[in-house]
Parts: sequence; C-alpha cells; structure tokens
Amino acid sequence: MTDTTAAPHAATAQPTDRAAQDTTPSREIRWGIVGTGRIARRFAQGLAFVPRARLAALWSRRVGPAQAFADEFGGTVYDSFDTLLASGIDALYIATLQDSHADYAIAALQAGLHVLCEKPACINRAQLERVLETARASQRLFMEAMKPPFYPLYGRLREHLAADPIGDIGLVRAGCSVPGVPADHPSLSFEHAGGALLDIGIYEMFLAVDWLGAPRDVQTFGRLGATGVDTFASLNSQHERGGIAQLFCGLDLHGKGDALLMAKGGHVTLHEPWWNPSRATIRYADGRVVELDEPFEGGGLNYETAHFCALIRAGALESPLMPHDMSRQMIAMADAARTALGLKFAGE
Repeated sequence: MTDTTAAPHAATAQPTDRAAQDTTPSREIRWGIVGTGRIARRFAQGLAFVPRARLAALWSRRVGPAQAFADEFGGTVYDSFDTLLASGIDALYIATLQDSHADYAIAALQAGLHVLCEKPACINRAQLERVLETARASQRLFMEAMKPPFYPLYGRLREHLAADPIGDIGLVRAGCSVPGVPADHPSLSFEHAGGALLDIGIYEMFLAVDWLGAPRDVQTFGRLGATGVDTFASLNSQHERGGIAQLFCGLDLHGKGDALLMAKGGHVTLHEPWWNPSRATIRYADGRVVELDEPFEGGGLNYETAHFCALIRAGALESPLMPHDMSRQMIAMADAARTALGLKFAGE
C-alpha cells in the first residue's frame, strides 16, 4: 500500500439496485480503484488477465498521477470519491494505506458496491467488525485481498496433500523482513498505521490461520523504531487445531525467505518468496520427495480478482477461500502482537 489518498469524511453516494444483474453468468464486472500507487498498478496489470472485467473508474487525491494511471490502464478519473462511487461501477478495489481502509470500505458498501480491500483489511478487530456489519446490512460482497491462497501452486498443494497426505499440520514457520526502508516510507508511518506486523506480518498470520485454525495464544517479542511503529516482531502462537506457528516480520533486518509446514508424515517447503507461491517441495517421512512447480501469470493479483468476480456473478456475499472469519482471526493475532509491544495507534 503506497497511496496516501485521504479517507472520505462522509459518503453521499446512495446505493443503486444492481442485484438483478449481479448473477448474470456472462456479465462484465466494472471496477473502480481508489488509490493509484504501486499495488494499484499491480491490480490494474492483473485485470487484463481476468475475463469479462475491466477498469472503468478511479480516483486519487493526486490528480496528475491518477490521470497518468488512466492513460496507461484505462478508466475515467473522477474528481471526488463520491463521484467515483456514483459512476456506475460494480466493485471497488481499495489500494490506499491501511489507516483509510475502513472508511473507504464502509462508504463503498453503503453505496451498493462490492469491495475488495487490500490487506490488512483494517488496522484492528473493532474496525473490521464495523466493515463486516456494513457489508451484511448492504448485502454486498466484501473480501480482504490476501493473495497467496488464490495462486495456482497453493491450490495444487492443497489438492496434492488431500490425495497423498502428510497428516495434520503441527507447525507453521514463516517470515519476511526487508531492511533499508526509507525513513519517510508509509511502512514506517505511525500516522498511517504502518509497521512490520500490519504491512508484512499479516501474510504470515494468514498462513498460520489457514493451516492451523484460529489463534488461542499469541506470544510476541519485538521492538519499536524511531517513528513509533514496530520494526521487528517475532511471534509464537498456538492454534485451535493444536498446532504452533513461529512467525517473524521486520523492516530493519534482511530476512526474505520460504515457509515450512510440518506434520508427522512429512513436511512442505514453500519456496521463496512464499507469499507469491510458485514452487513447493514435499518431503515424506518414508523418503519420497515431490516437487510442485506452478508458474503464475499476470503478476498474481489477477487470481484473487477473478475469484472475486465469480463470487459477484454467483450472488455470494463471502468468499469460501478468504472468509470473514479468517480476516477476523488474522487481525486478532495482529492486535495481540501490537498489545504485547505496547503499540497503539491514534483513535484506538
């Protein structure tokens, strides 16, 4: 998330009645984007790989970059967030900094739009509950844009382990740490709710929750940097299925790496970078080794977008691969970790 588009103070756009069109199987999905930073570009690039979907509208408080974005990827630039909401789009992709996610999502849902929101969906559990309640009341689809489970490799790994299992996963180990972040980067901004846990660690929390279930206990060690946000955190967590996760995330050490899933009958290595998964090695306790190789196209974000479009056409209000409870469990881990580090953002 690299866009600093300001959050709306109030939404004036009113809901539109598009429910009858939503379930048309061949229907084109018209997308809007708020924010035109790096992740928005990746989304727009991936949209070209999604059938029957197109970028129709965008808005950013930075007019020049927004117009340049439209010149490259298409779509109409609108002069306010409210006019974007009222432009006739079906779905909104929120690509701004995380401190603004909840406000944009609530306004879009109230305007009758489906919402795909960049991770983390919100900065804490209380914000997320407000968004999900608005989605329920509006009867619109909301999904956190957590990309790994939609990659072809991840799906193939699930299928392989179902057919040739290694047993229940008992340990998940994963992490990523990126040093040399500029001092003025949003990841280090206290005002924009930055820090390693929400910017990077949320990926690792997804992996733990996806394979081990809801967290039951989270123990955290870490440190806060000069700007007041966490620059490194190490988490040990125990989960409802009895497994344990060992996770790390950082902004001051070099630690890009793989991920490990361990069970009694073997273990799986998701090779670097595991959060854009394309290769996995399964080593069985009986000595067998299976290599999975699934290259991806379009930058990877196209898979979650195609899934989201299919859900809209099916009239679904929640994803079976990225359900609301998973978002709840992930942000609960982040809340617990920040509490342990004494990190509390303004307004919390």
